[in-house]
Amino acid sequence: MTNKSLFALILVGVLVLLGANTVYIVNEYERAVVLRFGALVNSDVQPGVHFKAPFADRVRKFDGRILTADARPESFYTVENKRLIVDSYAKWRIVDVAAYYKATGGQEDVADARLASRVADGLRNQVGRRTLHEVVSGERDKLMTDLTEELNISARELLGVEVIDIRVKRIDLPDDVSDSVFDRMAADREKEAREYRATGREQAEVIRADADRQKTVLLANSYRDAELLRGDGDARAAAVFADAFNKNPEFFAFVRSLEAYKKSFSAGNDLMVVDPSSEFFQYLKNAEGQN
Repeated sequence: MTNKSLFALILVGVLVLLGANTVYIVNEYERAVVLRFGALVNSDVQPGVHFKAPFADRVRKFDGRILTADARPESFYTVENKRLIVDSYAKWRIVDVAAYYKATGGQEDVADARLASRVADGLRNQVGRRTLHEVVSGERDKLMTDLTEELNISARELLGVEVIDIRVKRIDLPDDVSDSVFDRMAADREKEAREYRATGREQAEVIRADADRQKTVLLANSYRDAELLRGDGDARAAAVFADAFNKNPEFFAFVRSLEAYKKSFSAGNDLMVVDPSSEFFQYLKNAEGQN
């Protein structure tokens, strides 16, 4: 290899090295700053292709997506002096790259640790102003909203990050008080169940009494209507018989006598001791059926 070729090869290598230290790319999901001999010269580099002073400038890139700071479980006391073990996490992202770099040195784990510490302090304050029921279910959403708004102000100013959301993964009672709390909760539920049963029995008695009353009223009205109909029928029947008797009293007497004969001799072997001259046989003596 000649000296000219070696020089050309060295020149190409220098140019490649110079280009690699001059051009840099920031992706869409990244945030970046440029340092010149350790001093911050560009605090917020936008995504795209950029140039820098070779060897003098250094580019620090950070993840600009939403990140998660997972806090370790902490013990907090409610306003009732009940101890709770709360496991939480926070969602955050960089909004002020310069402040973020100055506060954390661009290290994500440092930002997570500092943010988790502030989340724990905020939770301690929020839990300390509420009862056990409010923390667990009654005002849980409001607690998270208030904590997020409160923490977001200080996080923007001190860390250069935006707290998007804070959530509680789990709330536990300490082992030394969980049994007593569960026993009390069971007693409260049993008390409510007894009250519901008593209310149900009372309502059942009211409904049963009302049904019995309606039954008695319906039976009385039905019996009244039946007696009225029966009386009206008897009256109409008596009127019909009376009208028929008035039209032909002799025939009516004859028919009644025949009915009496039929009932008297229905068995076929009955024995009657009667005066032959009595009125019972008056139509049997006359072949023409005359009295």
